Amino acid sequence: MKGHIHVTVTNRRIRYDFTIHRNITIIQGDSATGKTTLLSMINDYYNLGESSGVTLSCEKPCVTLSGRNWQPLLATIRDSLVFIDEGNEFVNSEDFAKAIRGTDNYYIIVTREALHQLPYSVTEIYGLRESGKYGQLKQTYNEMYRLYGRKNYVKEISPSALITEDKGAGFEFFTHVAGHSGIHCLPAGGKSNIFGLLKETASSKNLLIIADGAAFGSEIGRISLYLKTHPSIYLYLPESFEWLILSSAIISAPDIPKILEDPAPCIESSRYMSWERYFTHLLIEAARGTYLEYTKSHINPNYCKPAVEEKIRKQIAGVKL
Repeated sequence: MKGHIHVTVTNRRIRYDFTIHRNITIIQGDSATGKTTLLSMINDYYNLGESSGVTLSCEKPCVTLSGRNWQPLLATIRDSLVFIDEGNEFVNSEDFAKAIRGTDNYYIIVTREALHQLPYSVTEIYGLRESGKYGQLKQTYNEMYRLYGRKNYVKEISPSALITEDKGAGFEFFTHVAGHSGIHCLPAGGKSNIFGLLKETASSKNLLIIADGAAFGSEIGRISLYLKTHPSIYLYLPESFEWLILSSAIISAPDIPKILEDPAPCIESSRYMSWERYFTHLLIEAARGTYLEYTKSHINPNYCKPAVEEKIRKQIAGVKL
């Protein structure tokens, strides 16, 4: 499955209207915010059809998944929107992460917990907003410039230290860039390590964390809370380092600008578990055979040449490196 999938669910009391953009969507929120009502309506329609009193409009089948027999049930579902209500503990398991990998479904999961086994985007975490008879999904984390922690964007941030999620090409590039200004750069070696490293280096003035927003959803909750009490720490979340390079237009490929404008119709969920993987594939293929040939493990020195480096660096709005 790929693209934007619109869903409308209605009964005599309420109407829910929303669009799903990626293979994993998280719905959060406290009790009595309408999450259970939405899932119950979808389940009723799935089991009883129009006789349930629910009207559901969607170009794809909408199904619910729950209970101890979730694995054999999931194995029968194809090209569908799969809704999972909170309380189904299997969504926290490695078995579930493995089971949905390579499937052509979109998964909409209601949970208040961070799902560390799943690579979901910070932009696909929502709360339900009800207004009278209407319910919509409201984005939970939505910041200007993909920069989190700063409330006033009039001035650029000038970091004194950097933490990067990876220790490969992205870390090597930012180490090179930061070196011009004497900025110390540390690799976390994975998104789950960032929070611990952050607390160790929290005393640094204007500490900047750079991570892949396309798969950082499980970490954003605790880190955003930490940022509220540490005003000199900032979080920059491009889709990925590869997305940043592609956005700089240093790779000459006529289809890339259109893809970046709206990636969803290009990213098949059965092939790419996260958008970060898609952008990596796109960059590798677009740069193949050129002087900017790309590998994820180490940065090609040509990316660190002044003209190329500057174009990539300029994509990081709100930050002065």
